[in-house]
This record gives sequence, structure tokens and C-alpha cells, in this order.
Amino acid sequence: MTSSVNAMTQGNKDDSKLIMPTGEIAQFPILDGTLGPSVIDIRSLYGSTGSFTYDPAFTSTASCESKITFIDGDKGVLLHRGYPIEQLAEQSNFLEVCYLLLEGELPTQENYKSFYDNIIQHSMVHEQIRNFYSGFRRDAHPMATMVGVVGALSAFYHDSLDIHDPRQREIASHRLIAKMPTIAAMAYKYSVGQPFVYPDNALGYAENFLHMMFSLPCEKYKVNPVTASALDKILILHADHEQNASTSTVRLAGSSGANPFACIAAGIACLWGPAHGGANEAVLNMLREIGHKDRIPEYIKKAKDKNDPFRLMGFGHRVYKNYDPRAQVLRKACHEVLNELGHKNEPLLDLAKELEKIALEDPYFVEKKLYPNVDFYSGIIFQAMGIPSSMFTVLFALARTVGWIAQWKEMIEDPQMKIGRPRQLYTGYGPRDFVPLNKR
Repeated sequence: MTSSVNAMTQGNKDDSKLIMPTGEIAQFPILDGTLGPSVIDIRSLYGSTGSFTYDPAFTSTASCESKITFIDGDKGVLLHRGYPIEQLAEQSNFLEVCYLLLEGELPTQENYKSFYDNIIQHSMVHEQIRNFYSGFRRDAHPMATMVGVVGALSAFYHDSLDIHDPRQREIASHRLIAKMPTIAAMAYKYSVGQPFVYPDNALGYAENFLHMMFSLPCEKYKVNPVTASALDKILILHADHEQNASTSTVRLAGSSGANPFACIAAGIACLWGPAHGGANEAVLNMLREIGHKDRIPEYIKKAKDKNDPFRLMGFGHRVYKNYDPRAQVLRKACHEVLNELGHKNEPLLDLAKELEKIALEDPYFVEKKLYPNVDFYSGIIFQAMGIPSSMFTVLFALARTVGWIAQWKEMIEDPQMKIGRPRQLYTGYGPRDFVPLNKR
């Protein structure tokens, strides 16, 4: 029994027709977005046909309407509120992009100053939150700590939990953006047994994070402007990426009416998965496995062998079938950091540069468009800056927080919002009678 879909695009918005095995015809409107493919509105499908669609991983399903981010993977395009990511990364800064994602437009100078001051001046966390860290083992993964501490914020900030109050939504949003670097840096400090460092309001957003990560009470730490600039670019490039797994998790959690701190904790938990946020950490693990640039040909051969389980991490992208536009920006920043910090004799970084060169020239990689992606370059930059690989996904979460919040805020403000409830294709047992224990 099969069905067929006849998408009629003549005129303005002709309906699509679904011909059921019974011969019954159901009609569904075709909706057009500003950019990207049209979608068939199947909200009335079950009511009119008694059938569901089947789309594992939702790869062909638009789960929401959004005005925040647009991706064209075939052309290598990433837009935030219509602005190309390359322009934002080269000409803007992270907090300006945060404002853009949250509010829909670039800020005026007055708006920016107000927003900047609000974020910078609220970077401290409640003093009792420090006690949470001592409840974790020292060797706990920082992402485990992040999930717990961010989720616990709702126990401290009761005045911003009403999701139906626009002002409380704004306060919670700003708090999360402001405090995430502090929470992340504290997770690192606790893992290495060093005292927590309070934020410094005289420093910018990326500078402040590096200050809290690397400074010590007994030693003044001077933030390198080149590394601070590179980190700011990394934050911009990871700020939002449409309806990915963690963003969809935040939206699904938020659709139940959960408070924003719980929703962001859910997003962090999803991001922790190695198939999602752990890619740049996997790049470093791969480089360590290769060990020396003399062994690159051996591993290139393994990567080309379909029967070999080895995969080159940090090359190609599930969405981008062309060059990842974020990687183009980060490649330049990566080389600037390596030149600035003078890492000329570090085997791992030498290996990474050689691997990049081969991948950009090898016909196999060029033909299959397996270009170095944003995870490849961010992993190398973090390694050069002295950030341990266990913190890589934490920095991803730090950057993505604003995207999660913007998506959550958009969903809450959507008058058509209702609790998410995916359906299923059930393939288990049919009805059967219970057998008492003494007869089994």
C-alpha cells in the first residue's frame, strides 16, 4: 500500500494533494518561507486521513517557524537575522551578535551600551552557588558540572521564572548570557584544584572568560588581545545554528512551560553528546592517535578505505555540502593565533597544519568536499591557547547559550506554541492477555 504526493506549485499557493491507498484525496497547503524550500503544512494530516508521517530524526520535517537563523548547506550560507556570518564575525563582536539574535536587529550605539553594561555587570553568580562545585568529584567532566549548576540556577533566581512575563524572560535571558562564562570558568578551576576567580567588569566578554580561566590570586594574568579576538570569533561562529539537536531539545523542554534555566541545562546535556558538541574534542583525540605528521599518509589511506572504521574528525559537515562558511573565518584566526603564540615546535599543531594542507589539496577530499570544518580550527585554537580538551564542549555551550535563549524566547512568544508531542510508528506486540506469575 503506497501513497503519492503531488506538489502543485502553480499560481500562488496551490495545495499539495495526498492520494491515499483508498483513493481518498487529502489536500494540504504549501507554505513558503523567505528563503529555503517550501514546506507542506500537514498539521491536519491525522485528522483528515488517520495517518502520521514517518521521518526518523526529523531530517525532512520543519518543526517550527523561525526568523532567527537560515542555513543553505549546499551553497555554504549561514545567516543570522539576514546578516552573513562572515560579516558578523569579521566586523562585529559577540555581545552585539547576542543582541541581534535576541532582539532581531543590530543595536544602536545607545542600545548596545545599555546591553553591554547589563551583561558585564551581572557576571557574578550567587555566592552560595560556589558550594555546588564542592559536591562534585574533582575529576568530574566539566560538562557534567555545567548541567548540574545551570539547572540549579532556578533555585536562586526566583524573580525570573515566570515565562509569561516579558520582563522576567528578559532578566533570565541576560542572566544566562552574563553568568555562563563565570560558571564555565569555575567548572575548570574546580577540576584543576585552583581557587575561583571573580569576574572583572573592566574586561570584555571573551577577555573576562580568559581572565577567570587562567589568572591566579598570586599572579597577574594579562589577556592576549589576539587570543581574546579569536575566542570572540569562535563565540560568534557558534552562537546559533538553526534547529540542531540541542536547540530542538531546548524548544521541546520549553514547550512544556519549563523555566529557562532548566531548558538551557537540557540543551547543555544534549550538546554533551559526541555526535553533536564533542566534535572539536574528537579532533584533538584524532591528532593524538595519528601522533606525528610522518604518519599522516597512513591515516589518509585509512580514511579513504570504506572498510576501515577510522574517520577523519573535523572534515566535512552534515549540513554543509560545500565549505563551512564558519571555517573560512576561523582558518584565518587559527593561523593568527599560532603565529602570535609561537607554537612552532609543538608536534600536535604541526601535525594539524600538515593535515589541513593535505586535505585542501588531495583530490579525494576536494572531490567529496571534505573540507576542514569549524570544529577542526576551533580545536586547534583551544589547544594553542592552553584550554584542555575537556573544556572544548563547555565553550561550545557558552557560545550557544544565546542561540538557545533566542530560540526559546521566539517559541514562548509564538501564539501558536503548544507542547511538543512527536508521534511514532509502533512495531511492538499487539494486544495480548496477561499470564499470572505462577503459570509462566
